[in-house]
Amino acid sequence: MGAMPEDAKNTKTTFPKDFLWGASTSAHQVEGGNHNQWTVWELANAAELAKTAKKNLGWVPVWGEIANQAQSPNNYVSGKGVEHYKRYEEDFDLVKKLNLNAFRFGVEWSRIEPQEGNWNEEAINHYKKYIAALKKRDIQPVINLWHWTMPVWFDEKGGFAKRKNIDYFVRFVQRIAEDIVLPSGWVITVNEPNSYVGMSYLDGQWPPQKHDPLLATSVMLNLATAHKRVYRLLKETDPSLSIGVATQCNNNQPKRPDSIIDRLVASSANYFWNWWFLNRVKKYQDFVGFNYYFTDYFKGFMRRNPKEYPRHQHHTHSGHRGLSRKTRHNPLGPTSDLGWYMEPFGIYKVLMEAAKRYKQPILITETGVADMHDKYRKWWIEETLAAASKANKNGANIIGYFHWSLLDNFEWSDGWWSKFGLVSVDREHGMKRTIRPSAKWFAQKIKTLSE
Repeated sequence: MGAMPEDAKNTKTTFPKDFLWGASTSAHQVEGGNHNQWTVWELANAAELAKTAKKNLGWVPVWGEIANQAQSPNNYVSGKGVEHYKRYEEDFDLVKKLNLNAFRFGVEWSRIEPQEGNWNEEAINHYKKYIAALKKRDIQPVINLWHWTMPVWFDEKGGFAKRKNIDYFVRFVQRIAEDIVLPSGWVITVNEPNSYVGMSYLDGQWPPQKHDPLLATSVMLNLATAHKRVYRLLKETDPSLSIGVATQCNNNQPKRPDSIIDRLVASSANYFWNWWFLNRVKKYQDFVGFNYYFTDYFKGFMRRNPKEYPRHQHHTHSGHRGLSRKTRHNPLGPTSDLGWYMEPFGIYKVLMEAAKRYKQPILITETGVADMHDKYRKWWIEETLAAASKANKNGANIIGYFHWSLLDNFEWSDGWWSKFGLVSVDREHGMKRTIRPSAKWFAQKIKTLSE
């Protein structure tokens, strides 16, 4: 994929000894055996997703390899997951083997409160043991309280679309605070509220499949309020907790830098997509957390990715969490298996803007690439580390990097075929775990940078 930027050659001094080297997961995507609003939706929609797969996914660069799987309803059912709920000890050994010192995970609300007010002590004990197993291995737990899934009963009450329902989420956090949250030490309250709202309440692809801008705005405001209330609750319980969010940030740029319209549209996209939510919680966070996957170029009011690249010449669409693939134009350039245009070094501009705006430590809570053949993952990590290194040299305070994902996982409405894991999982042969070559390289790189 080409040489690293010059900044990457001298990265050692830019990553402090207490830097968090981590990998991320979410409960629904790896645990297996969940029953929440998403499992209800996927079972109801699996047949239709399979039927329309060629129309929706036929343009991705790996379609020839994934067509059979993508056209099977089984692809769209999370089912057993990758059995992380049962095999977490084995997976934590892999975390340790990869020289990672931190692990971001989700706690599944629907397991802990399957019916309103009915607390599952067995599930609570599971997560207590889970966190203890991480700490036993000297791996810093980073708990994520909400990653898009919710109990069926909560969803039936309207979920986060109703302001009064925030009380139920706060009550849930209060119930698990002493047993699960406090022992973790690091807390992410909500994951990618902008992606969730975009896909669920604007684009209508994800449950509850709405197309309602006013309702979308209401849900965003309610999630911001939920975060602030949980932040205050947890800080009163233990002021030493490090608490933040994991929003999703893009590097939005003008396609024609001299165009006033392009610059204005890109700037507006950055403000409303990247900073709108963070601005509303900025006084209620101990670090700025965000996930990065995309650089977008705007020509007028349309997204247009670059048309000339030195490395690759793929013809494909570009997908997006939170914005429909239909709104994007065919880039000629390096794309992931999902057809997402890849510009990992683009995270640098997001890091510097976040540092300038909020003047707080920054945690890269997710970044990664769908790459079944492991062609791009090493390059993606190299470029991201170079960007973080350069940002720290230029005054930012990047305190951690979490790769998405530790394991191959269930990628929501796309199902099982996209492979994000540092560790591959063979679901057809006993859920066998295999560390990918890029992950072995990453482990050695961490060791070098930590010496």
